[in-house]
Amino acid sequence: MTATKNQYTMQDPLKQYPGPDFERQPQSAPGLARDMKPRPDHGEESYQGFGRLKGRRALITGADSGIGRAVAIAFAREGADLVLNYLPSEEPDAREVLELVQAAGVKAVALPGDIGSETFCGDLVSRTVAELGGLDILVNVAGKQTSVETIDELTTKQFEATFRTNVFAMFWLCKATLPHMPPGGTIINTTSIQSYQPSPSLLDYAPSKAAITAFTHALAKQVASKGVRVNAVAPGPVWTPLQSSGGQPQDKIEVFGSEVPMKRPGQPAELAPIYVLLASQESSFVTGEVYGVTGGNHLP
Repeated sequence: MTATKNQYTMQDPLKQYPGPDFERQPQSAPGLARDMKPRPDHGEESYQGFGRLKGRRALITGADSGIGRAVAIAFAREGADLVLNYLPSEEPDAREVLELVQAAGVKAVALPGDIGSETFCGDLVSRTVAELGGLDILVNVAGKQTSVETIDELTTKQFEATFRTNVFAMFWLCKATLPHMPPGGTIINTTSIQSYQPSPSLLDYAPSKAAITAFTHALAKQVASKGVRVNAVAPGPVWTPLQSSGGQPQDKIEVFGSEVPMKRPGQPAELAPIYVLLASQESSFVTGEVYGVTGGNHLP
């Protein structure tokens, strides 16, 4: 895509990245970033690190594309060692990410698998601790979103799968991680503006994100006495394969992002700095918060 190669020079944010109209581009779920037009910007060329996470050890889900990929690139360039989780079908994108983060000179380990399994979530955390020698940062990004126009079309199978991926997996990973997490450790969840302003076609996704918001608030209070912080990021419309692979109808892909005041979708690279802040010691007095990155549609 044609995008800025420098996130640190002042520029007009309205023109910083492409806006509608986009072409229709249906993909089978979960989709690949490499097949999107234009390709999303994950900070491959633009993100510069400053050593803010040097020596930290992080597990990132959904690390192959979208927000997870941008977070992986940013964390690596800030000095963190990483375990990258994604679905096996997302391997082509994941290989690109692995090369990018290893080029930053950090340790990076790929552990593909489906976090919809409680057993796998436990194994993923155990293997992360073994590979990295500990675990300081958990970033829950992976999510499931499938647009369905009416409640009559929304199956119990889809409803359960959405909550299993978005909510249950977060619970299982947090539960498995906390015994390993030292004071100063951080958990960052990914909710959505849908938690507050639900779209009618996302009748399962929106309440799953509301559950993440409430879970973040509650867990933050529960573990504050352990010196562990828990926060969340709430994106608005972001240009990722989640959208083109069924998260939005194709007619909405054509105008995706036009409904926000900035009149364009966000790019994954624009969210990564918020995750870096919440993972770093710079946010030491921040817990139980939800940071909106929405293009102007504010959170309550």
